[in-house]
Amino acid sequence: MIPAPSDVAAPPADATVTPSGLASRQLEAGTGTVHPGPRSRVLVHYSGWTTDGRMFDSSVSRGEPIAFGLYQVIPGWTEGVQLMVEGEKRRLWIPEALAYGGRPGAPAGMLVFDVELIRIES
Repeated sequence: MIPAPSDVAAPPADATVTPSGLASRQLEAGTGTVHPGPRSRVLVHYSGWTTDGRMFDSSVSRGEPIAFGLYQVIPGWTEGVQLMVEGEKRRLWIPEALAYGGRPGAPAGMLVFDVELIRIES
């Protein structure tokens, strides 16, 4: 289990907020210069928490990064990962409307993800 970030309950004042309501903050600068597009396939490591600090998923704890197309994930991921370059680590605060939208069986409310963009594959 990876401990929840200290700012998991709400985005801090230094977070950047997009017009959609997605908040993010860079944790580590990347080495790349290119941003993925909405149809890009990426390789990432991530951990996700609810705002009460409960971790609900983590590729880091499984020890294996995951690859997917940015068109295959929740809208907050599609938008947030496009802000990144390879090697960057970023924390995303994703409002419920950009996450699972209250879908039964899915994590509810705002979700917080730490994401490392390892590679843009296409």
